Amino acid sequence: MGMLTLGALGVVYGDIGTSPLYTMKEVFNPSHGVPLDAQNIIGAVSVIFWALMVVVTLKYVVLILRADNRGEGGIMALTALAAAGTPARRTVLLLTGVLGAAMFYGDSVITPAISVLGAVEGLESITPAFKPFVLPISVAIIVALFMVQRFGTGAVGKWFGPIITVWFAVLGVTGALQIVQQPDILAALNPLEAIAFLQARGWHLFLIMGSIVLALTGAEALYADMGHFGARPIRLAWTGLVLPSLALNYMGQGALLISDPGALASPFYRLFPQTMLIPAVLLATAASVIASQATISGAYSMTKQAIQLGLLPRMRILNTSEQEYGQIYVPLVNWVVLAAVVLATVGFGSSSALASAYGIAVTVTMFITTLLTFFVVHHVWKYSLTLAVAATAAFLVIDAVLVISCSLKIMQGGWFPLVMGAAIFAVMA
Repeated sequence: MGMLTLGALGVVYGDIGTSPLYTMKEVFNPSHGVPLDAQNIIGAVSVIFWALMVVVTLKYVVLILRADNRGEGGIMALTALAAAGTPARRTVLLLTGVLGAAMFYGDSVITPAISVLGAVEGLESITPAFKPFVLPISVAIIVALFMVQRFGTGAVGKWFGPIITVWFAVLGVTGALQIVQQPDILAALNPLEAIAFLQARGWHLFLIMGSIVLALTGAEALYADMGHFGARPIRLAWTGLVLPSLALNYMGQGALLISDPGALASPFYRLFPQTMLIPAVLLATAASVIASQATISGAYSMTKQAIQLGLLPRMRILNTSEQEYGQIYVPLVNWVVLAAVVLATVGFGSSSALASAYGIAVTVTMFITTLLTFFVVHHVWKYSLTLAVAATAAFLVIDAVLVISCSLKIMQGGWFPLVMGAAIFAVMA
């Protein structure tokens, strides 16, 4: 169980673990018009913390990880369960699930690009002279990542697990050091601060939530990767290390911004003293490579399930572990996704530009996942209609807000993953 948990850390949680690199900077993007004062900083951190608690912990870790289809997770597994439980709606549910899966593929293109670029841009914090090298270094790292996929998620997880464990420890420690200096940020643990912050935004809350969703990157991949490691190691890793480290780091960045609003240019890297910047950038770059793994391995699992359901043509699938049946490698998917990721990296050129593209595809998938979960809870697990609605209605409302928020970014780049997803949907449907 220990090795599986370590592997889950390396494969499943790298994505959500590197969100602190860019989330706070985007939430307080000047175009959003949110004053950078103590009250708003506390409110924004509170929204991030409670989004992690409600969307990731309650929805995915507690509820949706229970919905496994013979050990497999992800939206295609959920679709198969829902369709089997409600034969009369089988076609509609299958098409709905296929749309969600297609959008997940669109997200699997954006995530590696934004994660790697967000980390390598830390070179600019050391000296602006590194700026011309950010893009070529990012592309080289991405190509190398896809080249090692053939060794399998088990082997990759063994390499990545120790690194990402150090990464989360660093997130927690650097955040805690700032919290000690500015303990007022602990008010963010109060959900009323999050509610007050969003209420004060009015209709602009959709702009803010379009940035808050960056803190949730990897939530859907968490479920998609269940077949690689199983639900229990994923849960252990989240509650034991990932959630506490993320909470400490976001609050630490908030504490730093209260003390020094000028740190907004790079709030994550400003957590480190100047002498530690180079090691911090190197560690962040390693973590960002690992971050891309969640959606890549999730795309493999999704492809295998789609083939089993007859939604994609047969293709070569390699089992990469003698112990874990779910650990696979799909060469065609690997190279197609690599080409698309490189295209997105070069085309958008920066993590801020990619932040505008990120969100719409994955939030559509998250909404559809919640919708399908209702049918599984009611028709497969045989819970009452009242209980099924109670278990999913609040999540549906949150997901709908996130979809609307991210749809505002379609013209700024959100069209890219939608086009990718639409192309995949056309093939699968």
